[in-house]
Amino acid sequence: MSTAAHNAHKEQVVQDHLIARLVAGEGYELRDAKADYDRALAMDRALILRFVQNTQPDEWTKLEGHYTSAAEDTFFKQLEKSLKDRGLLDVLRQGIKIVPGIKFALCYFRPASGLEPKRVTEYEANILSVMKEVEYSERHGGRLDVALFLNGLPVATMEAKNLLTGSNFRHAEKQYRQDRSPAGEPLLTFKRGALVHFALDEDNVSMTTRLQNGRTRFLPFNRGRDGGAGNPDIEDEFRVAYLYNSGEWGAAIFSRAVLLDIIGRFIHLDTSGKSEALIFPRFQQLDAVRKLMAHAGQFGAGRNYLIQHSAGSGKSNTIGWLAHHAINLHDTDDKAVFNTAIIVTDRIVLDRQLQNTVSQFEQTQGVVRKIDGTSKQLKQAIAKGARIIVTTIQKFSTEHLKEISGQGDRTFAVIVDEAHSSQSGKSAQAMTDALTRAADSSDDIEDIIAAYQKARGPQANISFFAFTATPRNVTLERFGTKGADGLPHPFHLYSMRQAIEEGFILDVLQNYMTYKAYYELEKAIEDDPQLSGRRGQSRVARYANLHPTAIGQKVEIIVEHFRRHVAKMLDGQAKAMIVTGSRDHALRYFFGVRDYIKAQGYTDLRALVAFSGELNFDGQTYTEADLTGFAETELPGRFDGFKPDGTPYPEQYQILIVAEKYQTGFDQPKLCAMYVDRKLAGLQAVQTLSRLNRTRPGKDQTYILDFQNAIEDIQDAFRPYFEVTALEANSDPNLVYDLEGRLFKFAYLDKDEIERFAATYYQGALDGHDRARLEGLVRQAVARFEADDDEGRQEEFRQLLRSYMRFYSFIAQVMKLEDTSLEKLYSYGAWLARLLPNRQIPPEIEITDDMLRLQKFKVEQKEQGDASLAAGDTAALKAISEFGAKPYTEDEKKELSEIVKAFNERHGTQFTQADMIRFEQVNEEILGDDLADMLRNNPPDVVYAAFAQAFFQGAVRMFQRDNEMRNIVLTDAEARDKATRHFFNRALRQVRDPGGASPPA
Repeated sequence: MSTAAHNAHKEQVVQDHLIARLVAGEGYELRDAKADYDRALAMDRALILRFVQNTQPDEWTKLEGHYTSAAEDTFFKQLEKSLKDRGLLDVLRQGIKIVPGIKFALCYFRPASGLEPKRVTEYEANILSVMKEVEYSERHGGRLDVALFLNGLPVATMEAKNLLTGSNFRHAEKQYRQDRSPAGEPLLTFKRGALVHFALDEDNVSMTTRLQNGRTRFLPFNRGRDGGAGNPDIEDEFRVAYLYNSGEWGAAIFSRAVLLDIIGRFIHLDTSGKSEALIFPRFQQLDAVRKLMAHAGQFGAGRNYLIQHSAGSGKSNTIGWLAHHAINLHDTDDKAVFNTAIIVTDRIVLDRQLQNTVSQFEQTQGVVRKIDGTSKQLKQAIAKGARIIVTTIQKFSTEHLKEISGQGDRTFAVIVDEAHSSQSGKSAQAMTDALTRAADSSDDIEDIIAAYQKARGPQANISFFAFTATPRNVTLERFGTKGADGLPHPFHLYSMRQAIEEGFILDVLQNYMTYKAYYELEKAIEDDPQLSGRRGQSRVARYANLHPTAIGQKVEIIVEHFRRHVAKMLDGQAKAMIVTGSRDHALRYFFGVRDYIKAQGYTDLRALVAFSGELNFDGQTYTEADLTGFAETELPGRFDGFKPDGTPYPEQYQILIVAEKYQTGFDQPKLCAMYVDRKLAGLQAVQTLSRLNRTRPGKDQTYILDFQNAIEDIQDAFRPYFEVTALEANSDPNLVYDLEGRLFKFAYLDKDEIERFAATYYQGALDGHDRARLEGLVRQAVARFEADDDEGRQEEFRQLLRSYMRFYSFIAQVMKLEDTSLEKLYSYGAWLARLLPNRQIPPEIEITDDMLRLQKFKVEQKEQGDASLAAGDTAALKAISEFGAKPYTEDEKKELSEIVKAFNERHGTQFTQADMIRFEQVNEEILGDDLADMLRNNPPDVVYAAFAQAFFQGAVRMFQRDNEMRNIVLTDAEARDKATRHFFNRALRQVRDPGGASPPA
């Protein structure tokens, strides 16, 4: 057996290889642990002295002049005291001071630019060193495999295992927990000693910043493998080579560039919780920020980036790190790439959370400007050149922000938290407008329109960094990076699957149970004319879902399920959320839960309800604060059960009942169960159920009890986001011209009127006379519209105008459009859409108990099981390709073909499938009212009658100029029913799966 083969089976092979690579490739100095390591001080004294004396000779001369022979002892005494009092991180960043005002730096971080050669020289003078087999204790012979030092101070320790010996990184973790007690050991003491501790083998790495014996928690520090946990193979190297080698992943983690960047601008001490935590970036956080900055440094401002990071990925920290790196980024010519970083969130709950997170990275007072107040405050912050601004997207959409000028010569990194379709509409346009509009403007109307249009497309002075766990099709097209296949992809990915496999989030589909509610309604007043017609039917179905009898049965199931399965989790601190369909529904649930708990005599259970505004119930008006007894802002803390200082509140709450509020953007790791009584589809399903996935010690499973959805529907919702979100094809921008052409065919629009409208609209500030002139021009089109007695044509025009407005707004964000006639039509259309008359809507009918009788409401368990997705279980999102209707499935095409055949055989007609598809327009018309909500929230057998009546009336209007089709609809009940059933199923699919092919709302 050769020596090499024999050594391969020794445990030291991994650590020896790592050390050899650091010394040969990353400029590390190999030091002798026995000779150079001071166990009492946990440092390499000789190396510290070499660094300080070589880089700061004048300060050392002052020290010697003041303290003579005691200079060295004084220095180390003050250094040790600073490490104990302030911690290693602060000492490395701020240095130490010795009376009388002698200041020593213990590390020099990389300057943002090379314009100061002295600072570059100082950075290069840092000494990186490594020791192996470090005996760290004065009390016993405990040894650490590897320790890394920066200027003689220990920054990292490692325990390395060799898989060929039968041990792996888990054994290294166990060694840290059982044999590396931090008590009385300066090297292992939290804050005082090494910043991070790594457990590794050839394939995997984990890390921790705090050793706590058996309570030590290690986090994965892997790159990810095939969309899941682990590391990919590396040719001729261990899979963990990214720690000590440069490669396709960039510079090595332990390289001078990366390690000092981590220490200087990533690690931070989080004091917001009950105990302090030293936050060290996980691999995907570090990788994302460094790759984004490398790309922006090379290509400058004006780029879009999509970062698809799963829930639980530590997005708030990543965003904060990215903002601080962005404002310090310089290009190859040492010019600042971004003047200001603006962090934008469209979720109010996360706004303050992000503000607080970013402030923790604040190195200089005043760098971060928190915009808690009005948009005026935001306007002032931009005008004064604040470096980092944290705000919400709503504050960019106010009128006076459009007046901000002179921003075209400044560059912005706009970091968007949860980039959804809010970035495809007017809020995003207003933001881009505010950041790009130049102070001086041309008098040429065509130039001004082109400039407005330019502001909607990619901008040379603005880079968007969009973060989301669940990108929609519009998000991918707006922010994605085009790959070799010509399709947009995320710039950086950390998938839901990887987060689940690495244990950062829980698999919420693992314990998923659905309940299906069956109920029958019987009219109390059989022939009451008030109850006939579409709107009465809609309210009937909705009312049944809200009836106290139905909620009462569900309340019993929820409370007893919680008590039996959930209440004892997390040492009795487990929480649950009830997700309801509306504010009214939430209030009824609150009273139902409260009354049931009281009737059963349960004293260990309390519920809270969250809703905005006021609600009327049984003649009384309620607000959230009325029912909880404290302000809305206090609810998250009260539900958690502990005050900011860590002491418990006297009242403990276990159940939170919500409608829209807190359904997304609410981070409560104690949530262990969710009870769903509303229809969920697509992105909304993923975001809602993902409130459960946060981890905490002792939380190893979650429960979902669903009264409304099926397992297959929820799996379908999660599938596109489980690994990487893909898009099947790009939206065709030329569809915007198709829509424009179809609008003009109606003869309601006049091109000359639109030109005159634009000439006034784009001339600058508008006064009262201008507004009157504009309205007069638009009302000419309204008059032509009203003169048409064909309601079908009118409704088709309304739908097409809405589609044009949405699609142009979206497509102009994706690419620059040079055709100013499209922008003119967009501006004109915005006024026209507001002035067109609505269809007649009958008054609401107040339905009461004496008009209806609830005959039966039966709750049956339908499905129970594991709905988790497997590796490779993913699906691509559809591009925007159709307007007002979803594409046909194969089954629907087959059914439609059979209906066409039946029509033709029975009536001797020559209808085609294209003729039948005209019924789609009927669906688009009737789904404009409450019918969509009714279809979304109730079983098909309950709502079919209302749909059939509305569809019949719509079909008659639609085909009033097509006698052949109209006569069949009027006279042939069987044929009519076949068509109605077909388009009823189409309507159900449209309203229950809103994330598909429709343009952005």
